[in-house]
Amino acid sequence: MLQNHQFIEGLDFCHLYATMELLMSLFRVVPWKFVFISVFLPLLHAILCKVCRAPKLPERGPAAYPIIGCLISFYKNRTRLLDWYTELLAESATNTIVVNRLGARRTIVTANSENVEYMLKTNFNNFPKGQPFTEILGDFLGYGIFNVDGELWRLQRKLASHAFSTNSLREFVMSTLEEEVENQLLPLLESLAEASEVVDLQDLLRRLAFNMICKVSLGVDRCNLDTSLPVWPLNKAFDMASEICAKRGAAPLFLVWKVKKWLGVGSEKRLKDAVEEVRAYVEEIIRDKKKKMDESGENCGEDLLSRLIFAGHDEEVIRDMTISFIMAGRDTTSAAMTWLFWLLSRNPVIEQELLKEIKNMEESLLDYVSLKGLKLLKATLCESMRLYPPVAWDSKHALVDDMLPDGTLVQAGDRVTYFPYGMGRMEALWGKDWHEFRPSRWFIEPTCQGGSIKNVCPYKFPVFQAGPRVCLGKEMAFIQMKYVVASILRQFEIKPVVSEKPVFVPLLTAHMAGGLKVVIQKRDHSR
Repeated sequence: MLQNHQFIEGLDFCHLYATMELLMSLFRVVPWKFVFISVFLPLLHAILCKVCRAPKLPERGPAAYPIIGCLISFYKNRTRLLDWYTELLAESATNTIVVNRLGARRTIVTANSENVEYMLKTNFNNFPKGQPFTEILGDFLGYGIFNVDGELWRLQRKLASHAFSTNSLREFVMSTLEEEVENQLLPLLESLAEASEVVDLQDLLRRLAFNMICKVSLGVDRCNLDTSLPVWPLNKAFDMASEICAKRGAAPLFLVWKVKKWLGVGSEKRLKDAVEEVRAYVEEIIRDKKKKMDESGENCGEDLLSRLIFAGHDEEVIRDMTISFIMAGRDTTSAAMTWLFWLLSRNPVIEQELLKEIKNMEESLLDYVSLKGLKLLKATLCESMRLYPPVAWDSKHALVDDMLPDGTLVQAGDRVTYFPYGMGRMEALWGKDWHEFRPSRWFIEPTCQGGSIKNVCPYKFPVFQAGPRVCLGKEMAFIQMKYVVASILRQFEIKPVVSEKPVFVPLLTAHMAGGLKVVIQKRDHSR
């Protein structure tokens, strides 16, 4: 379970689309359009005047102009925003840039590991998520652990930390993995191989991951892995809510989505309906579990929801925490595995090295101990996530004026973003061969086989965040990914049907545009 709760901003190339969508929605609501225009334009004028009067600080970053900020540069690079940011960061002496956007506070983007450590650990209290972030996800995640700061976060963190540290939860995760993979995934792959059918591996892995996180969080599992069948309605509602929350952050001004919410039109109406569906489903499960516990006087399950109910927590807190856990784990592991299988298809020598490691434990069960021993597989997963992190950006908002270790001045209210996608491409962090898919870089010795994994600084590789907010489900995520990847590679070959490099799309969780279409083949063990 990676930090899927982290919000990805920087989708500025969507601004024009979001503005047009808003205006079209408003003009359909005839009684309000003149009222809106008369209110919106003066507010926009006030915001722009405030931005223009803001004190100017020495900055490194894309060219910015009065009022419009970096709009021209954004437009020119709208189809390659991540790589453009990466280039700007690589050109900066400290791998940090300052971005001025139309009508928004300054955004500081950094790929400097010392700055990341300062934000996430050294001066943690000055860099909370902040109100701009929590407002965007608030309608969906409520007061769940991934959308709060301060004392409320500390309380939920303590509760979650206790739950994740128990042996019984680890055993429950392992038994759930075995059931999902052995009884659903592998038989489906077998039938696909026999039929030589093309399947979207990304869709398949997303369904599997959603099943897993729902079973671990809610104690239920109702999503069919067969990609020819409709997805579970709860899964669709999560998809809808996640996508619209991401578009909230892409709006040119927060006022855009707030007005749409006030009017109850367009995407905000769809978000409201999706959130109501998710909450109704979770609340129904909570009531059913509470009833069973009241009747029996005992805990009725090993899932996280049952543990929270049995501990006597408030129903709203339980609901929001559970939704947050599902949000955190539903797409992150599937995204990481999708990119891994694509990378392996391009690097057959590395795939063969992985097969050797897996075959060395061929007779043993894929249990917790044996999975921990798959060091090359862990290194390969890390290398894949270095290049294609499930969460490409994460932001905090400064409470008071500050200065980052590289000398960048921070003003109270600034958005300070660390950028795992760019960090994985910094020569200063990974050397001149940063562009190569090379799992051996994760070992102390240059050889892949039989070595010890490096303790890489988490602020150099912040895929699981770091510091006080480090992902509680990190170990669970690696176990799940190792189990699924090893199980598939043991029996099957994955052959992408398209040779072109896929497009990396960063929303709340990054995914592969258009999916990963593959043909499944039974592995020939005689070769």
